[in-house]
Amino acid sequence: MTDVLPRPLAAAKAPKPPATVVPDGATAADLEKFRAMVARYLAGDLDEDVFRVFRLNNGVYGQRQQGHNQMLRCKVPYGSLLPEQLEMFAYVADHYSRGWGHITTRQNVQFHFVQLERIADALSDLATVGLTTREACGDTVRNVTGCHLAGACPYEVLDISPWAEAAFRHFLHSPIAQRLPRKFKINFSGCATDCGQAMFNDVGVIAVSRPRDDGTLEAGFRVFFAGGLGANPHAAQALEDFTPREELLPTIEAILRVFDHNGNRYNKLRARMKWLQDKLGLDELRRQIVKERRLLPASASWPGGIPDVVHERGDAPAGVGTDPTPVGVPVTLRLGPGDPRRRWEEANVVRGAAKGTVSAVAYCPLGDVTSAQFIGLANLFRALGGPDAGVSLRVTNRQNIVVRGLREDQLDTVYAALEALGMSAPGAELARDVVACPGADTCNLAVTQSRGLADDIGQALEEAGLADVGGLRINISGCTNSCGQHHISDIGFYGAERRAHGQAAPGYQMLLGGRVGQTEIEFGAKALRLPAKRAGEATVRVVGRFAAERQAGERFGDWLDRVGGAAAVGAELKDLDVWPTPDERPDFYTDFGETGPYVAETGESECAT
Repeated sequence: MTDVLPRPLAAAKAPKPPATVVPDGATAADLEKFRAMVARYLAGDLDEDVFRVFRLNNGVYGQRQQGHNQMLRCKVPYGSLLPEQLEMFAYVADHYSRGWGHITTRQNVQFHFVQLERIADALSDLATVGLTTREACGDTVRNVTGCHLAGACPYEVLDISPWAEAAFRHFLHSPIAQRLPRKFKINFSGCATDCGQAMFNDVGVIAVSRPRDDGTLEAGFRVFFAGGLGANPHAAQALEDFTPREELLPTIEAILRVFDHNGNRYNKLRARMKWLQDKLGLDELRRQIVKERRLLPASASWPGGIPDVVHERGDAPAGVGTDPTPVGVPVTLRLGPGDPRRRWEEANVVRGAAKGTVSAVAYCPLGDVTSAQFIGLANLFRALGGPDAGVSLRVTNRQNIVVRGLREDQLDTVYAALEALGMSAPGAELARDVVACPGADTCNLAVTQSRGLADDIGQALEEAGLADVGGLRINISGCTNSCGQHHISDIGFYGAERRAHGQAAPGYQMLLGGRVGQTEIEFGAKALRLPAKRAGEATVRVVGRFAAERQAGERFGDWLDRVGGAAAVGAELKDLDVWPTPDERPDFYTDFGETGPYVAETGESECAT
């Protein structure tokens, strides 16, 4: 993939952008407390377990490298960013980290190898442009995510942006959102296409409509709950057919309260809300949530009615917004050869209907963005007129960045800027757009180098001429926990230790047929296990067969069903699950990017802390 998208040369270190926000009292108190707690910890006056919980609640995560190396996770609610925030990311990347940031599948931006002694300064700098790491990790309400095209989508029923903002504001620092049994994740989608991926979260909100007696349509929501991925994925379940707009936030709070009251506080491995459904049963869990919501007006935290931010910003849809279950969303079959500018527009540009919006995706391989690219995007943002001109920017759950609110006559400017930044490849929703978790680069739980495999698969697809195939997604996790969301991708891999000829070796389980959309979800089925160094070839064979056999507009899952399913396709790849001896192929016993023999080293999980 690096041969296709060379990174721009490193520029001088990014300057600190001017402050645009004065931290409020809660934020200032957080920063003061963080400095004090770090000082106590470094002086040996604070128990390790206590400090771990504290720093996780402040978005600071330990790394595999141990010592004082930390990962700093910054929340980006529903992916929305301003130009000064992009510039601050560049500054943090250069002055505290290693010159780049990483977009996650939950629309956070992470920085690795930040030293513990410098974390407080980084948090202070982020706060000056309205960014926070508070509750980005730990047993809290995590970043509130949403469809990256909200307000610019041709299918949405409502613009969920102000609703996601309202949820973010309501739960940040809320006493009921601290020290939960386990982490709690909220997602928003503006239509049943479900680009926000609501169907596998603790709370998933999808905008829908229902007919009124006078024949008009009332826009509202359908709320799903108790979903989750991890080693044991659960599909989210519908609470009720329709939730009116004024009842949305009380419904989310009621779900959170029932989880807090009943969640397992003794076994973190069975503490997520999905396990509460298994314990109580779906009907009883629904009953408790509805009862909690009915009595919630008695609480001082009751968030009933339409939130102020929704009144201020409005939630009218950009698209047609009349069909609660849109179908026939266009699928790019495969880009043909030709002008790079045309190919980019065909794959990476989306047009809304009602508001005439135009959006363009900047492609970020593996979710990595350099400080120079952050600054270049900020400069582009301002050159297009910025927020005053209706231009906005979002990070996506596929680890890319989308520029929204464009005019048709601005596309040439956008393309030229992205080309100069090395971000103009036609990657969105095509096979080359591989998603991967950080893997064994930095994560304590990972057993394989998932980023290395993603790069290898991308390169293999490029060499085979298949990188431009559309209608399928490839996701990779370095262990079973699905941070790379392998369960819901068309082609998914998760890392596993294998043993061959008496020696440990990196391997993967291949899954096929995961999908999410139309208020439904299906988790990928196991196809076969294979050596890490054969995963690229397996992907090329599956993608090549799909491209050759698909019918017009057919998505991967429909093709897979038609040809016999994951087991049938996996059986045709069985010849790849063969291990040469270490003498014949020593590379099979060394993971991607490593120089020594493979060892499946894992540390203490802070995911379960």
